Amino acid sequence: MITPFSEDGRVNYTIAEKLATHLAENGTDTLVVCGTTGESPALSWDEEYELFRVVQQAVAGKAQVIAGTGSNSTHEAIQATQKAAKLGLDGSLQVVPYYNKPPQSGLYQHFKAIAEATPDLPMVLYNIPGRTGQNLQPETVIRLAEIPNIVAIKEASGNLDQASQIRRSTPVEFAIYSGDDSLTLPLLSVGGQGVVSVASHLVGLQLQSMLQAFFVGQVQSAINIHLQLFPLFKALFLTTNPIPVKAALQLQGWQVGSPRLPLTPPPDELYQSLKSVMTDLSLI
Repeated sequence: MITPFSEDGRVNYTIAEKLATHLAENGTDTLVVCGTTGESPALSWDEEYELFRVVQQAVAGKAQVIAGTGSNSTHEAIQATQKAAKLGLDGSLQVVPYYNKPPQSGLYQHFKAIAEATPDLPMVLYNIPGRTGQNLQPETVIRLAEIPNIVAIKEASGNLDQASQIRRSTPVEFAIYSGDDSLTLPLLSVGGQGVVSVASHLVGLQLQSMLQAFFVGQVQSAINIHLQLFPLFKALFLTTNPIPVKAALQLQGWQVGSPRLPLTPPPDELYQSLKSVMTDLSLI
């Protein structure tokens, strides 16, 4: 879920509440709050906790809420996750530590320490080497999957072989979610369970239909939906996420504001490309 801002740059909790409700009523089973799409690097911890609280209250009984409490500081991630756990949220998303680029042994100990500090809170690993500079190797994921409350991975390496290796060597209960909308359907074919989606802000019901079609064996129907939405998947990543999706929501009339610096609004040519794709899909 994106984080809405007011014109003065403050978090707009009123719009966040409305958007969360909208997403929960339009195909989203679980909301990830303060992840990459939520501009977590530009938020204070106080802003994040208030977002957790507001979104949880907005979607109670409609959708689950996962808190993005990852950090490149293990101590900070533990503190943030423990505080989120006290709110009664449904899980945490833990990104691979960025910039300090730990070895695989360090990654294992990092996630293990967070899991052991919050044993009653399910944890989703988040592997996105394009942003973090380090790949969480399948062998490390397989070891981490043995820890009871590490229950899933958001796999955004773009490597289906890696996803296949994880699926082959982890319990069936360990869930693999695509971190890229355009790779959701291919990932399902090697044992994935769903997607942590950006496009769901705009086409949540269609994505839910694609997933359900695949799971009941209507593979051609799932392929048709994937191919129909493919131009949107690519348009939403014409520049750094979440710049395009915030622009797309504004085209639909959502007052979500501009991204916070160091992110900036999209250039006009990108805006027009996005508008054209959305028009073709009858989204505006």
